[in-house]
This record gives sequence, C-alpha cells and structure tokens, in this order.
Amino acid sequence: MTDKDRLVPDEGLAPASTALPGGAGPLEEFTKPPSSQWREVWDQFKNHKGALYGGILFLVIVLWVYLGPFLWTIDATHIDIRARNQGPSLTHPFGTDQLGRDTFARMMAGGKTSVSVGITAMLLALGLGSFVGVMAGYFRRLDGLLMRLTDLFLALPLLPLLLVMMLLFRDPLNAAFGPERGIFILIVAAIGVTSWMPTARIVRGDVLAIKEREFILAARSIGTTNAKMILRHILPNVLSPIMVSATLGIATAIITESALSFLGLGFPPDFPTWGRLLFDATDYLQQYPERVLWPGLAISLTVLSVNYLGDGLRDALDPRIRGR
Repeated sequence: MTDKDRLVPDEGLAPASTALPGGAGPLEEFTKPPSSQWREVWDQFKNHKGALYGGILFLVIVLWVYLGPFLWTIDATHIDIRARNQGPSLTHPFGTDQLGRDTFARMMAGGKTSVSVGITAMLLALGLGSFVGVMAGYFRRLDGLLMRLTDLFLALPLLPLLLVMMLLFRDPLNAAFGPERGIFILIVAAIGVTSWMPTARIVRGDVLAIKEREFILAARSIGTTNAKMILRHILPNVLSPIMVSATLGIATAIITESALSFLGLGFPPDFPTWGRLLFDATDYLQQYPERVLWPGLAISLTVLSVNYLGDGLRDALDPRIRGR
C-alpha cells in the first residue's frame, strides 16, 4: 500500500460529522442542556385541565373586578329610585336593587373587596404559618412550644371567635381608621390570625425532613449561619406546600368574609361585598331570586377555580408525582 492509498479514506466509512442527520450524532443527546425545572412544572400544570381552566377563570374574575369599574362607568352607590327592582336589560345587565342601584356595578365593587380581603388575609396567614412552621421544624427547643400553641388555636371554635373579635374591635378600629378601612383591617386580621395553623403544620413537617438531608449537613459543616440556612436552603425547598396553601387560603378567606357579611357583621351596608349582596338579597328571595344567584355564583366560581388551581399547583410542584 502506497502513501497515497493511506491518505485516501475508506469509501465505506463516513466522517463522524455526517454519520447521523444533524451532524452531531448521538453526542447531541449528551450535550443538550437540561430542561428548566420551572418548564417541567409548567408542562405538568398545563396537563391538569381542571387547574388550567381554574387558573384562567380566576384570572378573568380578578381582571373583571379590578378593571371592570374603569370600563363600566355606572357608580355602584348611585341611587335611582325610578329604576328600582328592574330586571336584566342592556342598561343594567344584572338588573337593579330596591334602591335602583346597578347590580352589575355592585357585583364588581363587591368582588374587588372580597378578592382583596381574600388575598390580603391569605398573605397574613401564610406569613404567620410559614414562620411558625420553619421555627418549629428547624429549632428543636421551640418545636414543643409552637406546636402546642398551634394545637390551641386549632381547638378554638372558629366562627364564635370571629364573632367575638368583630364585636370587641369594630368600634375602636372604626374610630381610628374610618368605617371602611377599619372593618377591612379587622376582617383581614381576624381571618389571618385564625387560619395560619394548617400551613404551620405542613411546613414544619417538610422542614423536619429537609434539615436531615445531605446538603443541609454539608452547609452546616462549613459554618453556615442559621439565618442563611433558612433563607437559602430551607425556604426554597418548602416553597411547594407554601404556594398550595396560598391558593387554598384565598378560597377560605373569601368564604369566611362572605359568611361574616351574610351574618351582618362585615362591611357597612353601603359598602358592597359578595357576602353583603347575598345578605341584602335574602329579603327579596321570592320576588327577585336572581339577586341571590349573582353573588352566590360569583363566590362559588371563585372558590372552585382557586381550589382547582391549588390542586394543579400541588401536583406540578411535587417532584414525587410530577410526570405521572
């Protein structure tokens, strides 16, 4: 074999770059960057049809109650006695009440209040529950004290406690902040203080499991402080149950506020919420049953959409069931 023959490649063999389509061959599978964790969460979430539709419905409700008043110019508190007790029409899509106020505008104003109470009370309960859960799970000496405090709050009857809080603090807060802002602060504080316990127990259980894992032991061995350990390693790993508790907390807060308003212990009569509209419509249930339908349907759809949203987030954020 001459030197020229050695330099000519065998015709039966192809160069490595053209062996497979694309030029990279099987090496492309190994060099392909790994998919993002949040991309996997989104793929799992969108496969949950109930959660996807629930999220879309909740987004539509939020946009309707917050942006709708800018498009629907009728004031929710405007009284027109000549137009009272009218049925649905182009001028008033949901009809009018006994004082001639537009029910559609009052539904948007009431939804804005109810959703704001739900989100704010959820944030308060989530902050308290996450703090208590992390402290109880991470510091063993605080575990017994904080869990017994949690059990004490769980043993208290919720509705009578809320009623007592409303009766005791309504007048002082109304005098300090005004009737609307004062009752808003009172309802948010009452719901948040009485609904943080499930979040605390869930977060504590996850913290107890996470703090014994290898990366936590490695971080502790290099002298990581407790504050950095909690903020950098513990909290990111308990984000899943916290987000699920957040979605479910919104539904619980909306139902609780509606119940208080329905009992007449919520916002003033001239300050609409879905629960207050439901309470006002009960006196006209036989003559005008649609007045009960609209706020009841709004509460039910909002709570149902949030529950489905929380169910989908739980499945998507839990790596043990992701991909099933």
